[in-house]
Amino acid sequence: MGRRFAAVVVSALLFAPGWLGMTGFTLFAAFVPLLRLSASYDDSRRSWWRMAGWATLAFVLWNALTVWWIGFATPVGPPAATLASTTLNLVAFMSFHTVSKRAPKALAYTTLVAAWIATEYWYTVGDFSWPWLILGNGFSHDVWAVQWYEFTGVMGGSLWVLVVNILLYEAWQHRRWAAAAGALVLPILCSLAIWHREGKVPETQHVAVSIIQPNVDCYDKFHGDDERQQRNILDLLGEVPDRAQFILLPETAVPGYYWEPALSEHLGEDVAGDFWTELADTLRAAHPGALLVTGANTIRYYTPGTQPRTAVRRYGPGYYDHFNSAVGLDSAGRMQLHHKGRLVIGVENVPTAVFKILKFLVIDLGGVTGQLGIGPHGTAFRHDDVTMGPAICYEGLYGDFFGDFVRRGAQFMAIVSNDGWWGDTPGYRHLFTISRLRAIEHRRAIARAANTGRSGFITARGDVRETLGWEQRGVLTDDVALRSELTFYTRYGDYLGRIAQYLYLLCALYYVAYRVKRRNYLVS
Repeated sequence: MGRRFAAVVVSALLFAPGWLGMTGFTLFAAFVPLLRLSASYDDSRRSWWRMAGWATLAFVLWNALTVWWIGFATPVGPPAATLASTTLNLVAFMSFHTVSKRAPKALAYTTLVAAWIATEYWYTVGDFSWPWLILGNGFSHDVWAVQWYEFTGVMGGSLWVLVVNILLYEAWQHRRWAAAAGALVLPILCSLAIWHREGKVPETQHVAVSIIQPNVDCYDKFHGDDERQQRNILDLLGEVPDRAQFILLPETAVPGYYWEPALSEHLGEDVAGDFWTELADTLRAAHPGALLVTGANTIRYYTPGTQPRTAVRRYGPGYYDHFNSAVGLDSAGRMQLHHKGRLVIGVENVPTAVFKILKFLVIDLGGVTGQLGIGPHGTAFRHDDVTMGPAICYEGLYGDFFGDFVRRGAQFMAIVSNDGWWGDTPGYRHLFTISRLRAIEHRRAIARAANTGRSGFITARGDVRETLGWEQRGVLTDDVALRSELTFYTRYGDYLGRIAQYLYLLCALYYVAYRVKRRNYLVS
């Protein structure tokens, strides 16, 4: 019992470092204690449940070590995230354990790889998803080693971790280390070659981008003094240099709620609200050639019978949706809109009945809680012959969705975020470093504007340039390189996840056929 508990603790400790500001290389041994533990049990039902209990403990500890900070924002967050993540991890690992006891070893290992990546893919699709603990995300501090994500995305990193763990466990059993060493080293060598190549790519086109970090307290932001926040934004706009072509403000930076399409203060008006007009006037006076990209809460009205399923709020005879939006505003007052398409589980994406029951557990993250409207895709903004993608916070966790902006022409990416909900914890730091993986996957430079937390610039190679840290207020300006080519991953998205689903199904069918054949053989 003591040794098994120790194995579980060691496994959890090896899983966690990549999400705590350290290296992801410990992941290459994280499954080994669990594989050893699985091998120690026989094929009885009692042993199955014991292994399931140990695996559950390992995955719960992994979550506890890495997502505890969510509790600063919403008490229900850590247990909800742990439940979702652990359930899918268990589906994958216990599929392996089951097959390993009654079928060939090769089928069991193939099942583990296919099931794990398939369940990670399930993290990224559907209404309720939590892709934080995808194994490939653990290398966000080791970008020099995963430059080949431009071909595979982060699920390629998950495949790497799983294969090395399996080979390392087999090497430990049989004292044959060559295969494990090769599986570990060869991808690193490929990455270093790509790293070197990327360092020599000529950057012939640039735009000057200014990032504004207002440093407004998140918990006062939506219940505080709107005029003070507006003055803060205008004061910081005054610090933006003349050469800026794009100016970024964070998620929901503009206080208040505005009716689409004109972003008016009252439904039915066809003129922008007073502060939007003041922003356009400020741009016209100081930055006539710039596009201001900012987060805002917007509202869309639907006549009866035309509302989508998310429009659950009534307004007169019709319905309306709240959107967490990115707005592109130029000096002429023209506006472009992107609606957030990947919503935070339990806060922005909550069915109405559930929200009414659990509302007391949820803190307002983004100004509006409950079910928000969902944007169908990434929307690229066009300005002065340059196209950029305005991703909003949580959208930066989804490689394929992030690529939608690039497929629609984005030559550089912006991420507008509101990171202060969790305090000075690993949460906002890892959210920033995951952006480095998005830069590699799509080979797009990223400018990230946070309310507080970490704002800064990331190159297409994943290198971090100048940043503003926790509780700093100010403006950063840098020249951001433009690119137009599409990477393999941008073109095909999470193809490894889609393939893994079918392979998992084939493994299950093969296992059933093998057991039937085996049973018939024993009977005859």
